[in-house]
Amino acid sequence: MKKAETPPPFIAFPHRHLLGIEGLSPPEITALLDRSEIYVEQNREADKKRARLVGRTVINLFFESSTRTRTSFELAAQRLGGDVINMSVMTSSVKKGETLIDTAMTLNAMHPDVLVVRHGDSGATQLLSEKVNCAVINAGDGSHEHPTQALLDALTIRRRLGRLQGLQVAICGDILHSRVARSNIHLLGTMGARVRLIAPKSLLPCGIERMGVEVFHDMKDGLKDCDIVMMLRLQSERMRGNFFPSTREYFRFFGLDYDKLANAKPDALIMHPGPMNRGVEIDSEVADDIGRSVIREQVEMGVAVRMACLEALSVNLAKAEGRA
Repeated sequence: MKKAETPPPFIAFPHRHLLGIEGLSPPEITALLDRSEIYVEQNREADKKRARLVGRTVINLFFESSTRTRTSFELAAQRLGGDVINMSVMTSSVKKGETLIDTAMTLNAMHPDVLVVRHGDSGATQLLSEKVNCAVINAGDGSHEHPTQALLDALTIRRRLGRLQGLQVAICGDILHSRVARSNIHLLGTMGARVRLIAPKSLLPCGIERMGVEVFHDMKDGLKDCDIVMMLRLQSERMRGNFFPSTREYFRFFGLDYDKLANAKPDALIMHPGPMNRGVEIDSEVADDIGRSVIREQVEMGVAVRMACLEALSVNLAKAEGRA
Protein backbone atom coordinates (compact mmCIF):
# COMPACT_ATOMS: atom_id res chain seq x y z
CA MET A 1 0.00 0.00 0.00
CA LYS A 2 1.23 3.45 -0.83
CA LYS A 3 1.99 5.70 2.10
CA ALA A 4 0.01 8.86 2.71
CA GLU A 5 1.50 11.87 1.03
CA THR A 6 3.29 14.15 3.46
CA PRO A 7 6.07 15.49 1.28
CA PRO A 8 8.06 18.47 2.46
CA PRO A 9 7.73 21.54 0.26
CA PHE A 10 9.55 21.00 -2.98
CA ILE A 11 12.44 22.99 -4.25
CA ALA A 12 12.45 25.92 -6.56
CA PHE A 13 13.27 24.27 -9.87
CA PRO A 14 11.80 26.58 -12.47
CA HIS A 15 12.76 24.68 -15.61
CA ARG A 16 10.21 22.93 -17.81
CA HIS A 17 12.79 20.43 -19.07
CA LEU A 18 16.08 18.96 -17.86
CA LEU A 19 18.23 18.96 -20.98
CA GLY A 20 21.63 19.58 -19.43
CA ILE A 21 23.59 20.76 -16.42
CA GLU A 22 24.83 23.84 -18.27
CA GLY A 23 22.73 26.77 -17.16
CA LEU A 24 21.62 25.31 -13.83
CA SER A 25 22.48 27.43 -10.81
CA PRO A 26 24.20 26.15 -7.65
CA PRO A 27 20.93 26.44 -5.63
CA GLU A 28 19.03 24.45 -8.27
CA ILE A 29 21.67 21.70 -8.29
CA THR A 30 21.78 21.66 -4.50
CA ALA A 31 18.00 21.45 -4.31
CA LEU A 32 17.90 18.41 -6.61
CA LEU A 33 20.64 16.71 -4.57
CA ASP A 34 18.87 17.49 -1.29
CA ARG A 35 15.63 16.03 -2.65
CA SER A 36 17.51 12.96 -3.85
CA GLU A 37 18.71 12.35 -0.29
CA ILE A 38 15.09 11.80 0.76
CA TYR A 39 14.68 9.19 -1.96
CA VAL A 40 17.90 7.39 -1.04
CA GLU A 41 16.41 6.71 2.38
CA GLN A 42 13.00 5.84 0.93
CA ASN A 43 14.55 3.33 -1.46
CA ARG A 44 16.17 1.54 1.48
CA GLU A 45 12.81 1.01 3.20
CA ALA A 46 10.68 -2.09 2.75
CA ASP A 47 7.88 0.04 1.27
CA LYS A 48 9.55 1.99 -1.51
CA LYS A 49 6.48 3.41 -3.25
CA ARG A 50 4.93 6.85 -3.01
CA ALA A 51 2.11 8.42 -4.99
CA ARG A 52 3.74 11.61 -6.21
CA LEU A 53 3.45 10.75 -9.92
CA VAL A 54 0.00 9.12 -9.79
CA GLY A 55 -1.88 10.02 -12.94
CA ARG A 56 1.32 10.91 -14.76
CA THR A 57 2.62 9.02 -17.80
CA VAL A 58 6.36 8.70 -18.37
CA ILE A 59 7.65 7.41 -21.71
CA ASN A 60 11.24 6.18 -21.89
CA LEU A 61 12.20 6.83 -25.51
CA PHE A 62 15.61 5.31 -26.19
CA PHE A 63 17.17 5.59 -29.64
CA GLU A 64 20.35 3.97 -28.28
CA SER A 65 20.51 0.72 -26.39
CA SER A 66 20.75 1.10 -22.64
CA THR A 67 20.01 -1.20 -19.79
CA ARG A 68 21.06 0.56 -16.62
CA THR A 69 19.87 4.10 -17.43
CA ARG A 70 16.51 3.01 -18.83
CA THR A 71 15.92 0.63 -15.93
CA SER A 72 16.90 3.31 -13.45
CA PHE A 73 14.39 5.78 -14.92
CA GLU A 74 11.72 3.08 -15.08
CA LEU A 75 12.23 2.15 -11.45
CA ALA A 76 12.26 5.81 -10.42
CA ALA A 77 8.93 6.52 -12.11
CA GLN A 78 7.31 3.34 -10.78
CA ARG A 79 8.38 4.07 -7.21
CA LEU A 80 6.63 7.43 -7.49
CA GLY A 81 3.45 5.79 -8.76
CA GLY A 82 3.69 6.88 -12.40
CA ASP A 83 2.63 4.89 -15.46
CA VAL A 84 5.72 3.95 -17.47
CA ILE A 85 6.08 2.92 -21.10
CA ASN A 86 9.43 1.81 -22.49
CA MET A 87 9.89 2.48 -26.19
CA SER A 88 12.94 1.15 -27.99
CA VAL A 89 13.98 2.33 -31.43
CA MET A 90 14.36 -1.32 -32.41
CA THR A 91 10.59 -1.68 -32.26
CA SER A 92 9.56 1.83 -33.24
CA SER A 93 8.40 3.34 -36.50
CA VAL A 94 11.77 5.06 -36.80
CA LYS A 95 12.99 1.80 -38.26
CA LYS A 96 10.33 2.20 -40.93
CA GLY A 97 11.55 5.63 -41.94
CA GLU A 98 9.72 7.90 -39.51
CA THR A 99 11.65 11.03 -38.59
CA LEU A 100 12.46 12.17 -35.09
CA ILE A 101 9.90 14.95 -35.39
CA ASP A 102 7.23 12.52 -36.63
CA THR A 103 7.90 10.34 -33.63
CA ALA A 104 7.69 13.33 -31.32
CA MET A 105 4.37 14.47 -32.74
CA THR A 106 2.93 10.95 -32.59
CA LEU A 107 3.92 10.58 -28.96
CA ASN A 108 2.69 14.08 -28.20
CA ALA A 109 -0.77 13.09 -29.41
CA MET A 110 -0.85 10.43 -26.69
CA HIS A 111 -0.48 13.15 -24.01
CA PRO A 112 2.49 11.87 -22.01
CA ASP A 113 3.64 14.03 -19.12
CA VAL A 114 7.38 13.30 -19.27
CA LEU A 115 9.55 12.01 -22.11
CA VAL A 116 12.89 10.53 -21.07
CA VAL A 117 15.01 10.56 -24.22
CA ARG A 118 18.34 9.05 -25.18
CA HIS A 119 19.64 9.74 -28.68
CA GLY A 120 22.92 9.31 -30.52
CA ASP A 121 22.91 12.86 -31.91
CA SER A 122 23.87 15.88 -29.84
CA GLY A 123 20.97 18.30 -29.65
CA ALA A 124 18.25 15.75 -30.41
CA THR A 125 16.62 16.16 -27.00
CA GLN A 126 16.61 19.95 -27.40
CA LEU A 127 14.85 19.57 -30.76
CA LEU A 128 12.28 17.18 -29.28
CA SER A 129 11.58 19.50 -26.37
CA GLU A 130 10.63 22.25 -28.81
CA LYS A 131 8.03 20.01 -30.52
CA VAL A 132 6.17 18.45 -27.60
CA ASN A 133 3.89 19.76 -24.87
CA CYS A 134 5.30 17.58 -22.10
CA ALA A 135 8.49 17.80 -20.05
CA VAL A 136 11.65 16.25 -21.52
CA ILE A 137 14.58 14.75 -19.62
CA ASN A 138 17.83 14.23 -21.48
CA ALA A 139 19.04 10.69 -20.75
CA GLY A 140 22.13 11.26 -22.91
CA ASP A 141 22.39 12.91 -26.33
CA GLY A 142 25.43 12.18 -28.48
CA SER A 143 28.55 13.64 -26.93
CA HIS A 144 26.64 16.61 -25.50
CA GLU A 145 25.24 16.01 -21.99
CA HIS A 146 23.97 13.37 -19.59
CA PRO A 147 22.66 15.51 -16.73
CA THR A 148 21.26 12.83 -14.41
CA GLN A 149 24.60 10.96 -14.52
CA ALA A 150 26.41 14.09 -13.34
CA LEU A 151 23.82 14.62 -10.60
CA LEU A 152 24.15 11.05 -9.34
CA ASP A 153 27.93 11.36 -9.41
CA ALA A 154 27.69 14.57 -7.38
CA LEU A 155 25.31 12.95 -4.89
CA THR A 156 27.69 10.01 -4.46
CA ILE A 157 30.63 12.34 -3.83
CA ARG A 158 28.71 14.62 -1.47
CA ARG A 159 27.46 11.71 0.64
CA ARG A 160 30.97 10.29 0.96
CA LEU A 161 32.99 13.49 1.42
CA GLY A 162 30.35 15.92 2.65
CA ARG A 163 30.98 18.56 0.01
CA LEU A 164 31.81 19.33 -3.61
CA GLN A 165 33.45 22.72 -3.22
CA GLY A 166 37.24 22.66 -3.21
CA LEU A 167 37.60 19.03 -4.24
CA GLN A 168 40.10 18.05 -6.91
CA VAL A 169 38.45 15.70 -9.40
CA ALA A 170 40.25 13.86 -12.19
CA ILE A 171 38.14 12.69 -15.17
CA CYS A 172 40.14 10.16 -17.15
CA GLY A 173 39.79 8.47 -20.52
CA ASP A 174 37.63 9.05 -23.58
CA ILE A 175 36.75 12.71 -23.03
CA LEU A 176 36.18 13.30 -26.75
CA HIS A 177 33.04 11.16 -26.98
CA SER A 178 31.81 11.55 -23.41
CA ARG A 179 28.57 13.33 -22.53
CA VAL A 180 29.21 12.23 -18.94
CA ALA A 181 32.45 14.23 -18.89
CA ARG A 182 30.77 17.39 -20.19
CA SER A 183 27.92 17.28 -17.70
CA ASN A 184 30.36 16.62 -14.86
CA ILE A 185 32.62 19.48 -15.95
CA HIS A 186 29.63 21.83 -15.87
CA LEU A 187 28.32 20.57 -12.54
CA LEU A 188 31.60 20.29 -10.66
CA GLY A 189 32.77 23.68 -11.90
CA THR A 190 29.45 25.29 -10.95
CA MET A 191 29.68 23.81 -7.46
CA GLY A 192 33.25 24.96 -6.85
CA ALA A 193 35.24 21.78 -7.49
CA ARG A 194 38.40 21.80 -9.61
CA VAL A 195 38.45 19.47 -12.60
CA ARG A 196 41.41 17.85 -14.33
CA LEU A 197 41.08 15.89 -17.56
CA ILE A 198 43.55 13.08 -18.25
CA ALA A 199 43.56 11.50 -21.71
CA PRO A 200 45.64 10.90 -24.80
CA LYS A 201 45.59 13.85 -27.19
CA SER A 202 43.53 11.83 -29.66
CA LEU A 203 40.68 11.51 -27.13
CA LEU A 204 40.44 15.18 -26.13
CA PRO A 205 38.31 17.73 -27.99
CA CYS A 206 40.07 20.86 -29.26
CA GLY A 207 39.74 23.84 -26.93
CA ILE A 208 38.45 21.85 -23.95
CA GLU A 209 40.57 24.07 -21.69
CA ARG A 210 38.04 26.84 -22.29
CA MET A 211 35.65 24.94 -20.01
CA GLY A 212 37.92 25.84 -17.08
CA VAL A 213 39.70 22.52 -16.71
CA GLU A 214 43.35 21.49 -16.49
CA VAL A 215 44.54 18.99 -19.08
CA PHE A 216 47.07 16.21 -18.52
CA HIS A 217 48.38 13.47 -20.79
CA ASP A 218 50.10 11.49 -18.05
CA MET A 219 48.07 9.63 -15.42
CA LYS A 220 50.61 9.94 -12.64
CA ASP A 221 50.94 13.70 -13.07
CA GLY A 222 47.22 14.23 -13.45
CA LEU A 223 46.20 12.11 -10.47
CA LYS A 224 48.58 13.79 -8.05
CA ASP A 225 46.68 14.69 -4.84
CA CYS A 226 43.24 14.16 -6.38
CA ASP A 227 40.23 13.47 -4.14
CA ILE A 228 38.21 11.74 -6.85
CA VAL A 229 39.30 9.57 -9.78
CA MET A 230 36.47 9.29 -12.31
CA MET A 231 37.20 6.80 -15.11
CA LEU A 232 35.30 6.85 -18.41
CA ARG A 233 34.32 4.07 -20.79
CA LEU A 234 36.03 3.90 -24.14
CA GLN A 235 33.12 4.54 -26.53
CA SER A 236 34.31 2.41 -29.41
CA GLU A 237 30.85 2.56 -31.03
CA ARG A 238 31.41 6.28 -31.71
CA MET A 239 34.98 5.93 -32.99
CA ARG A 240 35.75 6.18 -36.69
CA GLY A 241 39.41 5.28 -37.15
CA ASN A 242 42.22 4.49 -34.73
CA PHE A 243 42.43 6.67 -31.64
CA PHE A 244 45.12 4.55 -29.91
CA PRO A 245 47.37 1.66 -31.00
CA SER A 246 45.70 -1.10 -28.95
CA THR A 247 43.59 -1.62 -25.84
CA ARG A 248 46.64 -3.23 -24.22
CA GLU A 249 48.71 -0.10 -24.73
CA TYR A 250 45.77 2.10 -23.69
CA PHE A 251 45.57 0.28 -20.36
CA ARG A 252 49.32 0.55 -19.89
CA PHE A 253 49.23 4.35 -20.08
CA PHE A 254 45.64 5.33 -19.20
CA GLY A 255 44.07 2.35 -17.41
CA LEU A 256 43.64 2.77 -13.65
CA ASP A 257 45.68 0.37 -11.54
CA TYR A 258 47.08 0.62 -8.03
CA ASP A 259 50.43 1.90 -9.29
CA LYS A 260 48.84 4.97 -10.92
CA LEU A 261 46.25 5.36 -8.16
CA ALA A 262 49.06 5.73 -5.61
CA ASN A 263 49.56 9.27 -6.90
CA ALA A 264 46.09 10.36 -5.79
CA LYS A 265 45.22 11.04 -2.15
CA PRO A 266 45.32 7.89 0.01
CA ASP A 267 41.55 8.01 0.49
CA ALA A 268 40.66 9.08 -3.06
CA LEU A 269 37.37 7.63 -4.30
CA ILE A 270 37.17 5.64 -7.54
CA MET A 271 34.19 6.20 -9.85
CA HIS A 272 33.01 4.89 -13.23
CA PRO A 273 29.65 5.54 -14.95
CA GLY A 274 29.56 2.02 -16.35
CA PRO A 275 29.50 -0.28 -18.08
CA MET A 276 33.17 -0.96 -17.37
CA ASN A 277 35.71 -2.48 -19.72
CA ARG A 278 37.78 -4.30 -17.14
CA GLY A 279 41.45 -4.51 -18.00
CA VAL A 280 41.07 -1.67 -20.51
CA GLU A 281 39.96 1.39 -18.51
CA ILE A 282 40.29 -0.03 -15.04
CA ASP A 283 41.91 -2.97 -13.32
CA SER A 284 39.41 -5.39 -11.81
CA GLU A 285 40.99 -5.32 -8.35
CA VAL A 286 40.74 -1.52 -8.29
CA ALA A 287 37.16 -1.55 -9.56
CA ASP A 288 36.12 -4.03 -6.87
CA ASP A 289 38.05 -2.40 -4.00
CA ILE A 290 35.26 -1.91 -1.46
CA GLY A 291 37.38 0.56 0.48
CA ARG A 292 37.88 2.94 -2.45
CA SER A 293 35.42 2.14 -5.24
CA VAL A 294 31.92 3.72 -5.14
CA ILE A 295 30.85 2.37 -8.53
CA ARG A 296 27.96 0.31 -7.13
CA GLU A 297 26.90 3.23 -4.96
CA GLN A 298 26.64 5.36 -8.09
CA VAL A 299 24.02 2.97 -9.45
CA GLU A 300 21.97 3.26 -6.25
CA MET A 301 22.16 7.06 -6.28
CA GLY A 302 20.96 7.04 -9.88
CA VAL A 303 17.47 5.88 -8.97
CA ALA A 304 17.12 8.50 -6.22
CA VAL A 305 18.37 11.33 -8.45
CA ARG A 306 15.96 10.36 -11.23
CA MET A 307 13.07 10.28 -8.76
CA ALA A 308 13.96 13.82 -7.69
CA CYS A 309 14.17 15.02 -11.30
CA LEU A 310 10.85 13.42 -12.26
CA GLU A 311 9.18 14.94 -9.23
CA ALA A 312 10.65 18.39 -9.91
CA LEU A 313 9.33 18.45 -13.46
CA SER A 314 5.94 17.04 -12.47
CA VAL A 315 5.54 19.78 -9.86
CA ASN A 316 6.17 22.33 -12.58
CA LEU A 317 3.62 20.61 -14.81
CA ALA A 318 1.05 20.83 -12.03
CA LYS A 319 1.76 24.55 -11.64
CA ALA A 320 1.35 25.08 -15.38
CA GLU A 321 -1.96 23.22 -15.24
CA GLY A 322 -3.11 25.33 -12.30
CA ARG A 323 -3.15 22.34 -9.96
CA ALA A 324 -0.43 23.51 -7.59
